[in-house]
Amino acid sequence: MNAHTPSYPAVSIVMPLYNKEREVGRAVRSVLDQTFADYELVVVDDGSTDNGPQVVAGCDDPRVRMIRQENAGVSAARNRGIDLARADLVAFLDADDEWLPEFLETIARLRAKFLTCRVFATSYFMRENNSRPLPAMVKGLTAVPWEGVLEDYFTLASHSDPPLCSSAVAVDKSALSAIGGFPAGIRSGEDLLTWARLAVKFPIAYSRYQGAVFWMPQDVASRPGRFVGNEEDMVGRELALLLASASPSHRHGLQKYIGRWHEMRAVIALQRNQRRDCLRELSNIFGSSRLTGKHAFIALLVCLPGTLPCNVYHWLKGVRNTRLSGGMTNGAP
Repeated sequence: MNAHTPSYPAVSIVMPLYNKEREVGRAVRSVLDQTFADYELVVVDDGSTDNGPQVVAGCDDPRVRMIRQENAGVSAARNRGIDLARADLVAFLDADDEWLPEFLETIARLRAKFLTCRVFATSYFMRENNSRPLPAMVKGLTAVPWEGVLEDYFTLASHSDPPLCSSAVAVDKSALSAIGGFPAGIRSGEDLLTWARLAVKFPIAYSRYQGAVFWMPQDVASRPGRFVGNEEDMVGRELALLLASASPSHRHGLQKYIGRWHEMRAVIALQRNQRRDCLRELSNIFGSSRLTGKHAFIALLVCLPGTLPCNVYHWLKGVRNTRLSGGMTNGAP
């Protein structure tokens, strides 16, 4: 479909669901509370073994429909939802996250305002347990209420929290088709790879309005597949292939972005006390971009005995979160 008609919604929302019975009700309510109401919500139950599907089934709203499939992973669930989407604009919301009421309204405004763009996103809050939500640190952009086109996504993403969050983005269906949808077979990092593939092909319209809340896992062990020491780094491999075919305008920023990917893996290995894996990821950074003082500090932590590397890291993380929460802006949920 090439145009919105009364028969079809303006936006299709795809929500993958797997064992999120405690959170999915919150996510669905945040959709129903949107100020922009012309949408459908497609929930793809990816073989849940808890009562999450029953929670969704109890929602009495004709705009909500649920599709069930055998467990095949989050990429397969999102791709199934994309295939079934009736709108030509697809927004994504994970079942354990939530939107603020004006998220879809902001996305619709971005699409109407920036006609050359195919990807539309807002900033977001990060929240852990019952702590105060913290705004994502996206450096180099004018403060709220700035809206515009990201001129250099990869450079921005290489020194910020991810500008694009899987629960704060919408993409034209044709653009998703052009990159083959989400990569099947990748257990984690599939979203970051998808945004990278989109960024090399299409301009991204962005709003500094924090339109979503990303609920962070309590610890690294709660992130299945984010890092397994002996597992092939498929995202790193695909990013390297993307770099080989990237235009000169993207190459420098993409090199930095790949370095940031390996830095993230090094930090997670440090948290899990996987010292050899941490050092390997640091060596991968050296192969893709320039090492920094931060990388040297991570290497120093690896040399500390026992659980000291993990303890120091979590202490530093607590200091950062305390500093950020002291500077919260008005409007935090």
